[in-house]
Amino acid sequence: MLGKKFALFPQIYGMNIQEIVSDQKAFFKTHKTKSIKFRKMYLEKLKELIHQNEELLYKAIEKDFGKSRFDTFTTEISFVLKDIDYYLHHLKTLSKPKKVSTNFANQIGKSRIYPEPLGCVLVIGAWNYPYQLSLSPLIAALAAGNCCILKPSEIAGNTMSAMAKIINENFPPEYIRVYEGGIDETTELLRFKFDKIFFTGSTKIGKIIYKAAAEHLTPVTLELGGKSPTVVTKEANLEVAAKRIVWGKFLNAGQTCVAPDYLAVEQSVQEQFLEMLRKYIKEFKYTPGSDQYTRIINQKNFQRLVQLIDKEKIYFGGAYNEEQLYIEPTILTNIAWQDTIMQDEIFGPLLPVITFTSFNQIINTIADLEKPLAAYLFSNNSDEKEIFKQKISFGGGCINDVVMHLSNDNLPFGGVGNSGIGHYHGQYGFETFSHQKSILERVTWGEPNIKYPPYSEKKLSWIKKFL
Repeated sequence: MLGKKFALFPQIYGMNIQEIVSDQKAFFKTHKTKSIKFRKMYLEKLKELIHQNEELLYKAIEKDFGKSRFDTFTTEISFVLKDIDYYLHHLKTLSKPKKVSTNFANQIGKSRIYPEPLGCVLVIGAWNYPYQLSLSPLIAALAAGNCCILKPSEIAGNTMSAMAKIINENFPPEYIRVYEGGIDETTELLRFKFDKIFFTGSTKIGKIIYKAAAEHLTPVTLELGGKSPTVVTKEANLEVAAKRIVWGKFLNAGQTCVAPDYLAVEQSVQEQFLEMLRKYIKEFKYTPGSDQYTRIINQKNFQRLVQLIDKEKIYFGGAYNEEQLYIEPTILTNIAWQDTIMQDEIFGPLLPVITFTSFNQIINTIADLEKPLAAYLFSNNSDEKEIFKQKISFGGGCINDVVMHLSNDNLPFGGVGNSGIGHYHGQYGFETFSHQKSILERVTWGEPNIKYPPYSEKKLSWIKKFL
């Protein structure tokens, strides 16, 4: 399938990044990756390898930050497998040239849009969902027909090594390669000209990636974050809201880019709602080492989060254990917008609560802040729903739920403004890693002489009439 020069070889550990980039660019020029059969073959191979190495994936992520088999499958592996199945089922349709109408000036002619792969792309993954946020964009890139270098986050080092083992020992490096390492290796990667860079991580690092990409005019997709608000009004089903918010906030110990970052709760129902939050936190048993809770990824993030806990404002929780990197789910009340915890994305199991009395006022306040990756509203009032949708700009979100919009392949996932550039998932992932090439094909007979010199007023009058 790959020919003599690009035969399937085992991992070549001595290859440097310049060789890998050069070989991938050369292999892409063979046009083999444009074959639907080729793409499906390797997507199916990746699916098979994930199933075969599921135990390795479970053990690696458990070592990194104590994630259970249940959470790893439901929030990581199932997403990746679902992505592969989506492209296996829809790849032929997605890759098919699309007919569009041809305007009067170009008659008699046919107009088509041809999706074509970009070439050699770089995917830089994130540590908080290391399999999903590395492999899902990789899968979209392969489905679109690209060669890809994947750089997982070194912060989750065991999962990075697991992905490297699975991919580098089973795929040709001129097609797919996991490149291990830390900041120095990522910096080295960014020196090269790629046809696309896809990055998931913080806004701070996203700016560095964007600047490096600009040196080569490389297009980027940046999946970043922000302070995702959750608004709860007196018109909400409070019981359902509390249960769903507790689950979405403390999933992965709050280390989720679309987790509710803070709550804005209507004053008249706040006390009742806080008690419901407390009830569900206790019921879900977020104890150290439990299947439903993970530890904080490392000492640096642990210390950052502990410093955000204002003991005078703890409504519930606040306990932590440095040796176990455990922070108890914590609710903080009497929060003001100028408090330290409200300045940056929390990315941990701390939930500050702001009180409001005017729905329009809280919506206007949120709308004046940086655009978040996600936003959520709990209300059964149709006017409040409409105001929320119209006035707040955000990447994506839910009404009467949190986080779950990610699970719908038919919805694009991505940020806006400071929370990101571009989107993916399903069709949108395929488009992110494709160029939409426009082609007009015309007949060579029957053309009027109207557009050609010498010009005249008569010709101009005809052009004005028909164009």
